[in-house]
Amino acid sequence: MKKIAILGSTGSIGTQTLEVVRKNGDIEVLGLAAGRNIELLEQQIREFHPVLAAVWTEEDAQELRTRAADTGTKVLSGMDGLIAVSVLADVEILVTAIVGMIGIRPTIEAIQAGKAIALANKETLVTAGHLIMPLARERKVPILPVDSEHSAVFQSLHGNEHKAIHKILLTASGGPFRGRKQEELLEIRVEDALKHPNWTMGQKITIDSSTMVNKGLEVIEAKWLFGVDTEQIQVVVQPQSIIHSMVEYVDGAIMAELGTPDMKLPIQYALYYPERRYLPGERLDFWSLGKIDFERPDMETFYGLKLAYEAGKRGGSLPTVFNAANEMAVSKFLHREIKYLEIMEIIEDCMRAHKVIENPTLEEVLETEAATYERIESRR
Repeated sequence: MKKIAILGSTGSIGTQTLEVVRKNGDIEVLGLAAGRNIELLEQQIREFHPVLAAVWTEEDAQELRTRAADTGTKVLSGMDGLIAVSVLADVEILVTAIVGMIGIRPTIEAIQAGKAIALANKETLVTAGHLIMPLARERKVPILPVDSEHSAVFQSLHGNEHKAIHKILLTASGGPFRGRKQEELLEIRVEDALKHPNWTMGQKITIDSSTMVNKGLEVIEAKWLFGVDTEQIQVVVQPQSIIHSMVEYVDGAIMAELGTPDMKLPIQYALYYPERRYLPGERLDFWSLGKIDFERPDMETFYGLKLAYEAGKRGGSLPTVFNAANEMAVSKFLHREIKYLEIMEIIEDCMRAHKVIENPTLEEVLETEAATYERIESRR
C-alpha cells in the first residue's frame, strides 16, 4: 500500500489525484491540505480517512474540527499545518498541488524529510529551483513532474543520456485567444479568459494559459527539472493538445509523448513511477484525428512568454518577480480590478524596476515576492 499526502486536495489537480486513488484502491492518503474549501475537505476526510488535515486559517480549522470531530482526523492550520502534512512520518510521496509560492517551504521540508515529490506546483521551481534541485540531489529524493508537459518530457527522456539532449520542445495549446492581436484583447472579460479550449483547470492556471504566462513558467520550471539552459527550450503551439511535449536529441531524433488531454495520466504516472497502470478513459484515435497542427507562439501579442524567457535566462531573483507579479495581477483580474492586458503590463513594470539578487536565499526569495506585491499595490 503506497502512502501519500496531498497539498491542495480540493483544487483541480488534488481532486483528480483522489480520483486516481479511488480507482486504483492501493494508495492510502495520510494527509490532506486545502485553502478555504472546508466543505469539500470534510467530504474528502470522511472518504479517505487521513490522520491529518490542514487549512489556511485557524477560523476555518476550528470549524472543520467541529464538523469532522467524529472522524479522528487531526486538523491544523497555517504554514505549520502545511508543513506537518508534508512531513508525516509514513508518507512516501507528497503531491504538491497547492497554487503559489506558499508551496515552497512545505516542499523543502518534505525533501529534507526524504519524501518523493510529485510536483504540480510550478512556482516552487520557478522561484526556488536553485535551492530545491540541489537539495533533492543531496537527499536523493526524486522530483516527479505532474504537469502534463513536464511529464511528457520526463517520459521522453527514458533510456537516453542527459548529455544527448539537444532541445526540449514544450507544446502549448495557444489558449482561447490564439491568433488574436493585442487590439482584439482590449475588452477581454474574466469569463472569456476562463474558457480553455482543451483542458479543465483551476482559475489561476486557466488565466495563465490564456496569456501564455503559464508556458513561460513551464519554460523556467523545465530549465531546473531537466538541467538545461533556457535557450535549449523551445515552445511550439500545438492547438489540439495531442502532443504533450517532446525532446530532440543531438542526432536529430525526436521523442514525444502523445495522448488525449487528461491530467490523470501524468498524475498516475508520478504516483506509480516507473510502473505503468491501466487508466480508463478516451483513447487517441489517429484516423479520427487526421492531422496535428503546429505554429510559432506569438510572443509580441502574448509577450508574457518573452518576459519569462528573459527572467529564466537572467536568473537570480528575477523569476520570482515574474511569478509574483503575475500571481497578483491575475488575482486582480479575476476580481475585476484590472483589465486583461494589464496583467502583462504589470509583470513587465515589476521586472524592469527590480534589482536582481544573483543567488537569493529562501528569505530573499520571499522578500522579493513581498516587495513585488508592494509595488503593484502602490501603482494606483
